Amino acid sequence: MADGSATSSIAAEKLKSFVERIERLEGEKTELAADIREVYSEAKGNGFDTKIMRQVIRLRKMEVADRREQDELLELYRRALDT
Repeated sequence: MADGSATSSIAAEKLKSFVERIERLEGEKTELAADIREVYSEAKGNGFDTKIMRQVIRLRKMEVADRREQDELLELYRRALDT
């Protein structure tokens, strides 16, 4: 019976370790989000359009081929709608 108790104890320790790591990372994520908001606020204070900045950042994360395809489709739709 002691062997099952030891296994249960090890599993509980692993679970606690995972939960604590996730909690720590969630805290870091919250801090990073606050830092990002601060940078956007600073950029806005310097006259930059933060909505456009967010779009640029989203586009820069995309693969080049995906971005080109999206640009081509956007241009095609704009021409079709004469805008």
